Amino acid sequence: MINAELLIKFLEACTNGRCLIQLHSVTIKSGLAHNTFFAAKLIDLYSRFANLRISRKLFDETPNRALCNWNRILKCYCRDKQYKKSMFLFSHLFSSGKLDLHTIQIALKACAGHKALDFGNIIHAFVRKSDGIGRNLFVGSALIELYSKCGKMDIAVQVFEEFPEPDTVLWTTIITGYEQNRYPIQALDYFARMAIAEGVTLDPIALISVVSACTKLLNLKAGRSVHGYMIRVGLQNSLSLLNSLLNLYGKTGSVNAASNLFMIMEEEDVISWGSMIACYAHHGCPEEALNLFNEMEARGIEPNVVVLFSALQACEATYNLEQGIKIHILAVGIKLDSDILVSTALIDMYMNCCSPDDAIEVFDKMPERDAFCYSALIHGCVQNGKACKSIQSLANMLADDFQPDCFDLVRILTACSELGVLQQTSCIHGFAIRAGLNNNVFFGASLVESYAKCGSLDGSIAVFTGIGDRDVVIWSSMLAAYGYHGKGREALELFHQMIKHSSVRPNDVLFLSLLSACSHAGLVQEGIEMFNTMVKDYNLTPNPKHYAIVVDLLGRIGELDKAMEFINQMPEPVEPNVWGAFLGACRIYQNMRMGEIAAMKLRELDASEIGHYVMLSNMYAVDEKWGDVADVRKLVEEKQLKKVSGHSVVEVRDEVCMFVANDKSHQESKHIYELLITLQGMMKEEFWIRGGGTVVRTTRSFPLNENVTLLPKTACLFKCCY
Repeated sequence: MINAELLIKFLEACTNGRCLIQLHSVTIKSGLAHNTFFAAKLIDLYSRFANLRISRKLFDETPNRALCNWNRILKCYCRDKQYKKSMFLFSHLFSSGKLDLHTIQIALKACAGHKALDFGNIIHAFVRKSDGIGRNLFVGSALIELYSKCGKMDIAVQVFEEFPEPDTVLWTTIITGYEQNRYPIQALDYFARMAIAEGVTLDPIALISVVSACTKLLNLKAGRSVHGYMIRVGLQNSLSLLNSLLNLYGKTGSVNAASNLFMIMEEEDVISWGSMIACYAHHGCPEEALNLFNEMEARGIEPNVVVLFSALQACEATYNLEQGIKIHILAVGIKLDSDILVSTALIDMYMNCCSPDDAIEVFDKMPERDAFCYSALIHGCVQNGKACKSIQSLANMLADDFQPDCFDLVRILTACSELGVLQQTSCIHGFAIRAGLNNNVFFGASLVESYAKCGSLDGSIAVFTGIGDRDVVIWSSMLAAYGYHGKGREALELFHQMIKHSSVRPNDVLFLSLLSACSHAGLVQEGIEMFNTMVKDYNLTPNPKHYAIVVDLLGRIGELDKAMEFINQMPEPVEPNVWGAFLGACRIYQNMRMGEIAAMKLRELDASEIGHYVMLSNMYAVDEKWGDVADVRKLVEEKQLKKVSGHSVVEVRDEVCMFVANDKSHQESKHIYELLITLQGMMKEEFWIRGGGTVVRTTRSFPLNENVTLLPKTACLFKCCY
C-alpha cells in the first residue's frame, strides 16, 4: 500500500487527466479519498486537467468539509471565470462564519471579475469589522482591484491610503487601476511615489502599466526613462515589458527606436511581431511592414488578428493587390477571415487596389457587421465609381440599425453629386438634420456642392445662408456652386462680400473655385484679375490647376500667343493638365502649329489622360491628316489608354436608373428604343447633325449621323415613359 507522503509527491507531479484518474483510484484504495487535504488536492487537479463539474462532485461528496476544501473550489470557479458560482458558494460559507484571509481574497476576486460592487461592499464591511483581516496587504490589494474594476477609483485610493507602508503588490494594483480606468497621469504620479518609497521593488507588472500609461499620453520621454530603468535593474529580457515598449515606440512614431529594440530582443512572440509590423505600417514604412510580415510567415509564426490587420493596411498603402490576395488566402486558412477587423481591412485593401467586386464579396460573406465595415464599403464604392451601390449600402446600414457618421454622409453626397440625383441629396439633408449632423462644416460644404451639382442652385444658397459660422471651406463650396451654374458674376460678388464682411482669409482652394467660376462664365478679364490678386495680394503660390484655368481663360478669347507666353513663365515642370488646356484652345481655333507643340509636350510628360489624345486626333482629322490620326491612335493603344464609358442617370419613382452607351439591359429597353426610333424619324425631317456636333436647322432631309450617341436620349426617354 502506497503511503501518504509518496502519494502527495505523485499528485504534485501529475500533468494530465489520465494520470489523475489513476492517482484518484490509488487514493480511494488507500482510504485517503475523504481526507480533507487529499480531497482539496483532487478538486484542484480535476479543475485543471478534466472538468470542473467533477471537481464540484468531489466537493459535494466530501464529508466534514474543511475550509481548505471551500477555498479550493472557490478558487477553481474563479480560475474558470465562473464568478457567479464562486460568489454563490461564498454566500453559503459566509453564513457559517468560517472564513480566513484566503477566502476573503478569492471572494473579492470573484466580485471584481463579475463587477459585483454591492456584494463587494458587503465583504468590505465585514473586513472592517474583523480584527487583523482589514490590515492584511493581500486583502487590501484585492479590495483595490475590486473598486478599480468597478470604476470606483476614489474608493480604491481610500483603501490604499489606509496602509501606511504599502508593499510592491499594493503599489502595482493602484497604478494598474488608474491606467485601466484611463487615468494615465495619475498612474504616473503614483509610480513616481512608488519609485522613491523605501523598501519597495519595482516589478515588471507595475512597469507594464506605467509604459501603457506613457503610451496613452504619447509621452515618449517618460517611456524612454522607464526603458533606461529596465536596463539598469536587469529587466531588459522581460518579454511582456519589451512588448509594451514596442507598442509605445510604435504609437509615438519612433520607428528607429522600435526597430532597434526589436532587433536586440532575444525572444519574440506574435505580439512582438505584430507591434513592429503595425509600427511600420502606420508610420510611412509599408514596404518594411510587408517584408517583416513575410519574414514572420517564413519562420512559421501564425499571425493573429492584429498582424493581419496591419499587413493588409500596408498592402492598401502600397496598392499591392497580389500580396493582399495572399494574406486573404492565409486568413481563410487559419479561419480569421470572418473576424470583423480582418474583414474590414480586406474591404479597405480591395477598394484601394481598385477591386471593388472582391471587396463587396468579402462584405457579403461577413457573419457580423458593424458601422466601420459599412463605412469602408460606402467609402470604397464611391472611390471606385459605384455610386448606386454606395447609396444602397447606406440604406442597408440604416436597416441594420447602424448610424452613419458625418464622413459617411459626405461620401454619400459625393455619390449623389456623381449621379445628379437631387431627391437623394434632399433625403440625406433631412436625415442629417434629424441626426444632428448638419452643423458639421465639412458636411455643410459637401451639401452646398451636392445641391449645385444636382441642379439646385437655390438649394445650395439655402444651405449656405443657413450656416452661421462660415469658414473658408463653406465659402469655397458656394463659389464652386455658382461656377457649376455659370454664375460667374454672382461668384465674384460673393467673394467681395466675404472679403468685406467676414474675417475669413481666402486660400488657394477658394481661388481655384473662383477662377473656375470665371472660366465657366467666360469672364476672362475678371479671372485673370483674380489670379493676380491671389498671387500679389495674398502671396499664395499657384498650383497647376490654377495655371490650367488661366491658360483656358486666355484660350477662350483666342489669345494663344499670350497663353503660350504665360506657360513659358511658369515654373518647371509644367503639368500635363496645363498643356491639355492649351491643346483644347488650339483645337477650338484650329491652330495646328501650337497644337502640335502642346501635343509634343504631352508626349514628353507621358500624359495618361486619353482626352488629350482624342483632341489631337480630332484636330488632325479636321485637317484630313489621316496618317497623323493613325499615329495618335497607335500611341493610345501602346499606352493602353481607355476611354471611360459615359453614362446617364435618371431618378424614377425613388429609384436611380443608369444607362450606358447601347445599353439594352433595362427591362423596359424594348419600349424605350421603339420610342427612340420614332423620334429619330422625326429628327431626320428637321435636323442635320454634323460630325463636329453643331446642329443646323435645314429644310432638306439628310441622313442622321450613325455615330451620334443615343445615351442621353435613352435615359430621357425612359424618364418620359413615366
